[in-house]
Parts: sequence; structure tokens; C-alpha cells
Amino acid sequence: MPTVLVTHPRLRLHTYFGEQALANLKQVARVKFNPDAHDWSTAELMEAAQGCEVLIAYRQTVLDADFFAAVPGLLATVRCAVDIRTIDVAAASREGVLVTRASPGFGPSVAEWVMGVMIDLSRHITEATVDYRHGQTVEPRMGLELRGACVGIIGFGEIGRHVARLAQAFGMNVCVYDPHVVPQDLAVESVDWRELLARADHVVCLAPATPDTENLINAQALSLMKPMAFFINASRGQLVDEQALLHALDHGLLAGAALDVGRAADQMPSPELARHPRVIATPHVGGLTPQAIAHQALETVVQTTDILQGRMPHGAVNPAHAQRWLDRVSP
Repeated sequence: MPTVLVTHPRLRLHTYFGEQALANLKQVARVKFNPDAHDWSTAELMEAAQGCEVLIAYRQTVLDADFFAAVPGLLATVRCAVDIRTIDVAAASREGVLVTRASPGFGPSVAEWVMGVMIDLSRHITEATVDYRHGQTVEPRMGLELRGACVGIIGFGEIGRHVARLAQAFGMNVCVYDPHVVPQDLAVESVDWRELLARADHVVCLAPATPDTENLINAQALSLMKPMAFFINASRGQLVDEQALLHALDHGLLAGAALDVGRAADQMPSPELARHPRVIATPHVGGLTPQAIAHQALETVVQTTDILQGRMPHGAVNPAHAQRWLDRVSP
């Protein structure tokens, strides 16, 4: 029976992979686990992966050129996530190792998080709750309705489309900026960069992290937003110049922000921003629901099964360079 290595740290396995996916995986392979509470180093990964045909990589697992050169029996690396930036795909291709990734199954989950913090920011819910818990006298504050407000969505992929539908259900006006997508919904207005920032009451960042989007939300972008607007980031920390965002919050250039991601470890919000009185911060939980996790984990098991049974899996990133797998399945 082939051997599959699952790199999820012990304390993350059941939360980020789940019982059903584990049960399904054990039907097609002998499974090795990471017994430690930390993400393995390259040296630890090299040792653990010896004799394994497939490695299922936790979202934080780093697989570099040294790793791929040191595991001659490895056929494929299967990322149990969409983001593969910590995998050196070029190095894997040079060594003939197939790389796959899961499709996004967290669109509804992240979209609901976005709407939740939008309401929270507009109605001062977290602020009042914290004050009550500290025994303070809480004065009622005027809130803002979502109805009639404009949400500007940066990046109109799957999550952006979910956010747009939910926002429309609240009676919001929706505008989007995405140079690669033309909205099919006639009620969603495609606008240029400056217009979105100037018009939106809620700016929602959902663009992918690429070299082109590094520090997309910088001092110039923040200066174009309304002083009473809210900024929401559910994408990646690399898209935001954090010092510029801190400056905007400190000087009243923004009404507030909600962050599920940042530049701290594991894409967590940075502590300095997370403790800011105008910020709602959560520890990268936008997509952390049983439904979202099950989608990616179960898809990962399907990909692994296909690889072991001689079928090129959906989600393959470098199929033309998967020489080790091709040599195994060729007659």
C-alpha cells in the first residue's frame, strides 16, 4: 500500500483536515502524520518524507528546492489550500514532482465574515461589548445602516461575488474594481481604482496576493477614501502598507478597519494593528468553518487518490513536469 505523509501539525490536524477526510485517505494509503505541535523545518520534512509517494501539505508547510532534491521517491505534493506561495513549484518541476492545490471552498464563509464585520463596524458592537466587559458605563452611539451604503469590492473573484450578493440583499450599492473580470450582474458596477476608493463607504480587499498587488493599499490609496469609510481586509496581509494604515487610523483619515489577515506569522493580523481601538481583528478565521475546511480536505483526498491510481488530478499546477508520476503510470 502506498504511503502518504500529512504535514499538518498535531494540533491543527482535526481542525484543518478533519475526521472524514482522514477516514477516506486511510482507505487508499498508509498515512504518516506530523506528531509535533510545530510546522516542520526542511530537515524534518526531508526525513519524514522518505519512502512516501505523496505529501499532503498544510497551508504553512514550506517546500523548497533542497527538500525536493532530497526526496527521490516522492511523486507529488498536494497542497491542502489554494495558496502555494510557500512551495517552490519551479524546483518541484525540475525534480519531476507533481504539485496540486485545492480549489477555494471558503467563499460563503469569508463573505459572511465580511458582512459580519461590516455590521460590527457600522454599529459599534465590539466596542460596546469590550466596554461592558470592563465594567464601564456605555453611552449609546449612533450607528449606520448598510442599506443604501456603497460597498467597493477590490478583486471580483468567487468571494467577491458572494459578498456582492449578500450586500445586495442588505440593500447596498455594489461597485467593483478588477482589471481582469467583467461583472455579469448588471446591478454590480465596474469602476476604476480611484472612483471605487472615493465612492465606497466600505472598501473590501479581496484581491489575490501577487507582486503587482504588494502594498496595493498604501498611503495614496488610503488618502482617496472617505474619512468616514471603513476598510476591510479578508485577502492577504501583503496587500496593505501597515504603517500607512496605522497613520490613517491614528489621524482620523478612516473611521475604522476590520482585519482577518496581516503580516504576522500564518497571515495573522499584526499585533500593533490588532490592538488599535478602531480595528476589529480576528486570527485568520474567515474561512475557518467545517464546511469550508471539509471542501478542501476532501478534495485533497480525491486528488491523492487520483495520483495513486494513475489519473492526473484536477488542480494540478505543473502536469507537464510531473515526470516521476508519468514514469510510474506509463506502461
